[in-house]
Amino acid sequence: MLALDHIVLAGENIEESSTKYGRKFAIKAIKGGEHEEWGTYNYLAYFSNESYIEWLGIQDYEKANTSNNPLIQHLVHNLDKQIVGPFQFALRTNEMDHYIDHFNAKNIPFKGPFFGQRERPDGTNLTWRMLFPSYDYTREMLPFLIEWGSSIGSKGPSVDSLSNPQAIMKINYGGIDREKFEHIYQLKPKRLLKKQFALQNSTIIFNEKNNFTFDLV
Repeated sequence: MLALDHIVLAGENIEESSTKYGRKFAIKAIKGGEHEEWGTYNYLAYFSNESYIEWLGIQDYEKANTSNNPLIQHLVHNLDKQIVGPFQFALRTNEMDHYIDHFNAKNIPFKGPFFGQRERPDGTNLTWRMLFPSYDYTREMLPFLIEWGSSIGSKGPSVDSLSNPQAIMKINYGGIDREKFEHIYQLKPKRLLKKQFALQNSTIIFNEKNNFTFDLV
């Protein structure tokens, strides 16, 4: 089963944004690192249900603007339009190759997988792969799949000593057809609640509006 890995927030000054968010919700965010290939950097806040928030910003606009990574393209679009805040989320899997086979077999258009890496402040290297069902980021959003390197495992890059006690328990999501969502991600709704999809560590709740929010409790 898929798990919620993280929520991505766009920001022009992500250090300031993460600090303000931390004061408002009593959470601690830390500097993540730099993605040299994409011209981006991030701040992170880890939570008790093995998920986290990522504030993603641009430090080299030329690199970011020419990236073929759909997440970076989406980020550039939003910041060009001065749209900040949550705009994407990642679903964690240990079976990315299975999803690649599934997408190919069912003629589901996709991009990737994209290899990512960054150096943590402590000097250790973090690696991952990302897979994107194709979508038009100017009007919609489909969550992407992420698979962490073997040294990280199924829990993602969480750091227990830095985790906040809160958890992201609900994702409110809409804007696409629910059956299409089921087909792409091979998820089934709860038996009595057809608009809810259970993840390993959270719940996706479909709404009729084209919006995306989350509940931190």
